[in-house]
Amino acid sequence: MSATAVATRELMLVEAVNDALHVELARDPSVIVLGEDVGRLGGVFRATAGLREAFGEKRCIDTPLSEAGFLGAAVGLCMAGWRPVVEMQYDAFSYPCLDQLITHVGRYRWRTGGRMGFPLVIRMPYGGGVRAPELHDDSPETYYVHTPGVKVAVPATPADAKGLLAAAIRDPDPVVLFEPKLVYRTARGAVPEGEHVVELGKARRAREGSDLTLVAWGAMVAVCERAADDLAAEASVEVLDLRSLKPLDDEALLASVRRTGRCVVVQEAPRTCGFASEISALLAEHAILDLQGPVLRVTGYDVPYPYWQLEDWYMPSVERVVDAVRRVLAF
Repeated sequence: MSATAVATRELMLVEAVNDALHVELARDPSVIVLGEDVGRLGGVFRATAGLREAFGEKRCIDTPLSEAGFLGAAVGLCMAGWRPVVEMQYDAFSYPCLDQLITHVGRYRWRTGGRMGFPLVIRMPYGGGVRAPELHDDSPETYYVHTPGVKVAVPATPADAKGLLAAAIRDPDPVVLFEPKLVYRTARGAVPEGEHVVELGKARRAREGSDLTLVAWGAMVAVCERAADDLAAEASVEVLDLRSLKPLDDEALLASVRRTGRCVVVQEAPRTCGFASEISALLAEHAILDLQGPVLRVTGYDVPYPYWQLEDWYMPSVERVVDAVRRVLAF
């Protein structure tokens, strides 16, 4: 192994999250983890397994079933000098704490005239495809992106799951990290050992192409990659993994679309006012003369996330993405 080579391990995405938490708690004694079942159980997805045994019950804290309560506690912990990492057990369980997040978490730097940082991380598994019951499989990233003062990141690979979580923990501002539960145990890849940080606000070119750009984040990146494979005989399709929704790497987005001239944006969330709409508007404002066709969106639908009998019809599929790409190419 050369002096510059980095040792890696093959990990599933949820294992990479666990690895990041172990590394960051060992590195910084002000980092603590709290949430429902994160301690004795190790989390319902086992993302926090072993933390209580390694760092004690005062740094890996089981909370009551009160999301608004323990996020409110995390607000006070931040003000007292801690760096809390809060786990929302499921995506839609976070809705009761939106008051704390919008009213307090996103405003403290502004409220204190910049005198107070707010190093709070909110982790939550999100999205469908795992046959979960109601309120266990939403894709609510737009609520958080729309909240001033809050950063939002969504990993698609194990290495990024570790690196983005480390970056979020070290950031002076609040960060919401959405972890795609569909790929917790289906995505496996090389993850650097030890400290590993992926800068917030930097997109990743998951696949190079010249005819069209597919833009996605989280679980939809793999869907886009499979669509690009299916289209290989027809077109050269680039796949851009945004990784960070706020801050957004608009330079990478615009560079890719200016190079290919066409774009399809894929999101799991409902269609109306989703983040795909923001990307479409940005391209219309800054790349309209480079576009050779309309920017199309492949999204979820404007309905509550359906029960498992119908969720395959709700989620963007490879077939839906391929159809959108062909329509843009034929424009």
